[in-house]
Amino acid sequence: MEATAGTRGEKFLFNLRELGGALGDLGTLLPLMLGAIALVGLAPAPVMIGFAVFYISTALYYRLPIPVQPMKAVAAVLLTSGIMPAGLAVSGVMIGAVLLVLGTTGWITRIARVVPQSVLAGLQAGLGLTLALVSLDMMATSPPIALATLGLLVGFLFAPRFPSALIGLAAAIALAQLLDVPGMPFGTVEAVAFPIPPLPTFAELERAISLYVLPQLALTFTNAILLTALVAGDYFGERASHVTPARLSVTSGLANLALTPFGALPMCHGAGGLAAHYRFGARSGTAPLVLGAALLLFALLPDGLGVAALAAIPAAGLGALLLMASGELAFSKRLFDSKPSCWPVIAVTAGVTVWADPFWALLAGSVAELIRMAIVRLLMHRKAKI
Repeated sequence: MEATAGTRGEKFLFNLRELGGALGDLGTLLPLMLGAIALVGLAPAPVMIGFAVFYISTALYYRLPIPVQPMKAVAAVLLTSGIMPAGLAVSGVMIGAVLLVLGTTGWITRIARVVPQSVLAGLQAGLGLTLALVSLDMMATSPPIALATLGLLVGFLFAPRFPSALIGLAAAIALAQLLDVPGMPFGTVEAVAFPIPPLPTFAELERAISLYVLPQLALTFTNAILLTALVAGDYFGERASHVTPARLSVTSGLANLALTPFGALPMCHGAGGLAAHYRFGARSGTAPLVLGAALLLFALLPDGLGVAALAAIPAAGLGALLLMASGELAFSKRLFDSKPSCWPVIAVTAGVTVWADPFWALLAGSVAELIRMAIVRLLMHRKAKI
């Protein structure tokens, strides 16, 4: 399928590197998705098919390795506090509606324009460090598997033509079998079903807004929209001119409005996922297309075989993938090109991102940037008087 003049994105490339790139973001996707199924008891088919549909649609629309991820704030609270299906569905619908309004009205573009570059660099570095800490926890579940997988991935940095993610995951699975490292436990998995949850009660609605919707919107605005558009531009230049905050907001909004009422997890895009796909070789829409098709296939396998197969991938191997992707995200060209006067702003923003969350980091970084600008103006004024 050849790209014509004026086509945005890339032509679909079919090679081993694209296949490896498709697996690059599994370190984020699988633990949250499988955790929601195994620990919370969500029906696996609608969860997996939701990701599959969104991934395939994203591939066809953007024609670049734009990722699809579980909404992390929602998933984190879901795994620790639990929520009824009705509350989860209404959370996804409300988040989707807000994102759709922000994208279609262009308000999110106006907001994006006022965020300083130093703050964006700090957010990017902070998110990379946050992912690195998560990856270390995953790798600690089996250090031998983690170190062996990481060694392979680092070694293949010097041979980029090979699908390092595919080879690394295959090695991790083989070592897990050899060392008898168990995967995530699952009970009986029902056949394909799409339960439509009942309408939420007022208490469930109130809890959804306070615990899920408001915290997630802050994270989605920074990571899934602003930084994803920014990183796409860094990697693909003009070919990513259509990957704008407004369009990312619209596609995320539509996906959640259409899929969460039928049992899908709330979903979004993500800068870390884009860095992961790119790090392991993805350069076109083939990577998300392949991953979406694979998830669809696993979801439709009988007797829960697809979920069990995914659960066989050891967390330590996924952690090694995530660690590599976190470095790709954190140590960006934007970080090294920053002026020395911007380094304190970047440090403050990154630190608050790791300590709290991207929303508070955005506020803290913006205040730090205002202070930096005031100091620079003062020094320039004094210099002019000399």
